[in-house]
Amino acid sequence: MFDGRDLEDAERMIDDWQAGIGARAAQARELSARLAAVRVTARSEDGLVEVTIGSTGDIVRLELAEGIRGRPAAETARAILTTLRVARRALAAEVTEVTTATVGAESEAGRAVIESYARRLREPEE
Repeated sequence: MFDGRDLEDAERMIDDWQAGIGARAAQARELSARLAAVRVTARSEDGLVEVTIGSTGDIVRLELAEGIRGRPAAETARAILTTLRVARRALAAEVTEVTTATVGAESEAGRAVIESYARRLREPEE
């Protein structure tokens, strides 16, 4: 049935398979750590609003320049939301870059991460 050579080939195949799993797990851990550390900052065109978001797309810092006081509240709100959208687009690009560098954008894991962020950061239909 099996000779010594077949057994050696099978053992080598199992060792290669285990090594591949270990490498993918290490890449996944690195990707997770790098994504968790991502922060993106965007500034409004007039420089009065600055929004920083974390890896989840949530605001972690909002800075309003003193010049914002002379604006109507509705205009300030629009500027904040517009700047937040710019930051979220930049986050999607950063996630793609980090994913490409760690697991590859064409890998199954890479595609899943990029698509997940794209769905999560997609602007709602108005």
